[in-house]
Amino acid sequence: MDNIKILIDEKKLHKRIEEIAIQISEEYKGKEIVLICILKGSVFFTVDLAKRINSNVKLEFIRVSSYNEGTESSGKIKMILDLKDSIEGKNVIIVEDIIDTGRTLSYLIEYLKTKNPKSVKLCALLDKPERRVQDVKVDYVGFQIPDKFVVGYGLDVDEKYRNFPYIGYIDV
Repeated sequence: MDNIKILIDEKKLHKRIEEIAIQISEEYKGKEIVLICILKGSVFFTVDLAKRINSNVKLEFIRVSSYNEGTESSGKIKMILDLKDSIEGKNVIIVEDIIDTGRTLSYLIEYLKTKNPKSVKLCALLDKPERRVQDVKVDYVGFQIPDKFVVGYGLDVDEKYRNFPYIGYIDV
């Protein structure tokens, strides 16, 4: 696409994911981890992260949405797909592609805590702290980015551009 500019190239992405995986591997040495992938956007990140973690990793998937069509959040969170297996007594890491306002993650963290995991941490590839309206503690951050609309590596606009191997941005 001509109007998409590269913000984070593929090499830089994978280097940072490797660093996060090493940190998680050290913190959870010898322990099982449940990575909860928030569909659809964080699937690329979750898979690449899981492949690099040196612990027993289980994958779970959940899908929530606060977007209708386009680039603006509706502010209302909908549960579209819930967890398949129990996370009770488990070490859980929520894997998110991007944290923007924090509303979705705040909702999701509280929801998952009702399922009695041993621990809940949050790992986000991208963080836009200047857009935050809900206080959310991010335990592992790939990159802090400016307030731009980003696509690629799982991020989309109306289901387009997810398959790009880099993070790009669109001037809207």
